[in-house]
Amino acid sequence: MDHDFENERCENRRLLRDDAGLKELGDNFLVQSGVARYSYNFDWLGLPIIQYPADIVAIQELIWRVGPGAVVETGIARGGSLALSASILELLGGDGIIVGIDIDLRESNRSAIEAHRLAHRIRLVDGSSIDPSVVGRVHELIGARRPVLVFLDSMHTHDHVLAELDAYAPLVEPGSYLVVFDTSVELAPEGYFPDRPWGKGNSPLSAVKEFLARPGCRFEVDEEYDSKLLISVAGGGYLRCVR
Repeated sequence: MDHDFENERCENRRLLRDDAGLKELGDNFLVQSGVARYSYNFDWLGLPIIQYPADIVAIQELIWRVGPGAVVETGIARGGSLALSASILELLGGDGIIVGIDIDLRESNRSAIEAHRLAHRIRLVDGSSIDPSVVGRVHELIGARRPVLVFLDSMHTHDHVLAELDAYAPLVEPGSYLVVFDTSVELAPEGYFPDRPWGKGNSPLSAVKEFLARPGCRFEVDEEYDSKLLISVAGGGYLRCVR
């Protein structure tokens, strides 16, 4: 490892973290670009990935860093994020899998995922991510594979995300991560989600804060990601397991 370069990057992150003006610019971009559906414009290995580029980079960093035996993702959409995780697992080698959960996976999306050349790494589970039978099925598919890395990106209400945290946090061991997406809901002004049940105060971030405040919580926010990403829908949601 080049320690001088790592020290330089650490200082870069400190400067970014302390730059309130730059943070405000990033937050404003998230709000304005959300209206324009910016995140809908990208693919990963042929499948649409509804995600911001900085978070895509962070996901591959985490998978490469942790070297998981299994990745769990709630919310599949069009499958691009499954392909992203599967592609890094393929490069790592071994028998690692990604388990994707969705309550309403469209047949056209399922067909595209099942026809993908990385489909042998992917397991699809139908149903609500907080249904006990679904949680049980996920545990069954993972088996003894370790470590486990978890990405939560389905229903964004406080109660649902908190229930997901309770269901999947036990799978995550020290050194691995649980990432909660769309904490950026808290940045949106009133009326931003007119047809959705979530909003400011009822969001993934409000669930994360309640989860982290519990006595004996094994997770903490990894400030590295909050400092360096700037334009991320998961600010405050990159949770590292510390014990």
